[in-house]
Amino acid sequence: MLTQMQAARQGIITEAMQIVAAKENLPAETIRAGVAEGTIAICANPNHKNLIPRGVGKGLTTKVNANIGTSSSYPDPQPELLKLAAAIEAGADAVMDLSTGDNIEASRRAIIEASTVMVGTVPIYQATVEAIKKHGAVVHMTKEDLFDVIEQQAKDGADFMTIHCGINRNVLKALLAEGRVMDVVSRGGSFITGWMLHNDQENPLYEYYDEILDICAKYDVVISLGDGLRPGCLADATDRAQIQELINLGELTDRAWAKGVQVMVEGPGHVPYNQIAANIQLQKSLCKNAPFYVLGPLVTDVAPGYDHITSAIGGTLAGAAGADFLCYVTPAEHLGLPDINDVREGVIATRIAAHAADIAKGVPGALEWDLKMAKARKELNWSEQIKLALDPIKAQRYRSEKNKADDEACSMCGDYCAVKIVEEYLQAARKKN
Repeated sequence: MLTQMQAARQGIITEAMQIVAAKENLPAETIRAGVAEGTIAICANPNHKNLIPRGVGKGLTTKVNANIGTSSSYPDPQPELLKLAAAIEAGADAVMDLSTGDNIEASRRAIIEASTVMVGTVPIYQATVEAIKKHGAVVHMTKEDLFDVIEQQAKDGADFMTIHCGINRNVLKALLAEGRVMDVVSRGGSFITGWMLHNDQENPLYEYYDEILDICAKYDVVISLGDGLRPGCLADATDRAQIQELINLGELTDRAWAKGVQVMVEGPGHVPYNQIAANIQLQKSLCKNAPFYVLGPLVTDVAPGYDHITSAIGGTLAGAAGADFLCYVTPAEHLGLPDINDVREGVIATRIAAHAADIAKGVPGALEWDLKMAKARKELNWSEQIKLALDPIKAQRYRSEKNKADDEACSMCGDYCAVKIVEEYLQAARKKN
C-alpha cells in the first residue's frame, strides 16, 4: 500500500485527494502537488472506515481540532462520544483522543468508529498509564512498551499521532541551562523529560525515530511532531529550549518525507501577541512549509474561564501568518475537564479565528461567505442570516428569544433601525436622479 505522499509523488491522484479538492474548491492536481512536496497533509488512515478525508496545509482552509478523552477523574468513555458528536456538529475538522482513564483502547476504538472527521491520538498517554500499572512508574517504561502502543493505535485507525520526537539531550541541556517559570506543561513532554532525566538516556522516540516512521508508513498515519517543550506561560515563550526542539523537528520532518510519511509540526502554546507571527515564520522556515498545528496560541495568562477567547485572538493572528491547523481551547482550560458546552464553545471560537485567518490569507470563498451575510443583513432577511451564521443554532436562539415573531428589524434598534431608515432616503434620492 502506498501512502498518500508516495502516491502523490508517483503522479497518482487518490480518492482522498479528490474528496479534499472538492471540499476546498481546488483542482485535484493542486492537492496532489501539495501532498507530494509535503505542504499539504491528508490525515486518512485506511483503517478509519467512517472517515470523510480533509486536507491540512498551504492554500487550504484553516482547520480546527477539538480535544476530547477520558481522564483518571472521569474514566467513563460514554460522555466523550457525546462530546465527539457535539464537536462535529459545531464544525470541528478533527478530534484528538487524549484519554488517560481506564479502558483507553475501548474509548479510542469507539471514537474512531463513530467519527466522520480525522482522529488524532497521543500514544505516550496510553503507554504511560500502562507502564504505571505494569512497572509502578512511568520512568520504568520500556521502548517496547511505547512502540507497541504506537503500532496498536495506528492499526486501530488513528489518522494522525502526536509523537514527542524532538526532545533530545541537547534540548534538555538548553532547558536546564536557561530555566523557565513553568518548566514543562505538555503531558507527553513531561513524561519523556522525566523518563530521560531519571534514566540518563536519550529519548527513545528520537533515538529510534526510523522505526516510528516504518509504522506510520505501514498504516499511512500522519506523524504530528509534538512540541513537548511548548511554553506554558508568556514568560517562557520563544526561549532556547523551544527553538532547539523546533530545529530538531525540522530535521525530523526531512527524514519523514524521505520515507514518504506525511508530517504536521506542532507549535505553541502561550505566546505574547507580538511574538506570534515570528513563531510561525520560524516554523515555516525550519520545517520547509510543513503544515503547522498550533494550540491557540494563548495571548495572556490571566483569563481562566475565558481562554477560548484568548486562544481565538492568538489563533487568528497565527492563522493569518500561515498556521494551518488550530487546536481549540475551551473555557475550562487550566480549570478542569471540559463538558459538552465547553467543547461547543471552544470549537465555535476557534472556527471564528480560522475563518478570520482565511479571509486575511485570501483563501478562495472565505470573503464571499461574509459578503452573502452582508447582503442578507441589508435585506433584513433573517432566515438567510441564520442559515449563513457560523453557529446557526445560537443565532436562531438569540433571534427568537430577543424579538417578536413579526419584528422586521431587531430589538436593539426597533423602529430606529439604521438599515431601514437610510434605505428610505436612499430610495428617494435614487428616484430624483
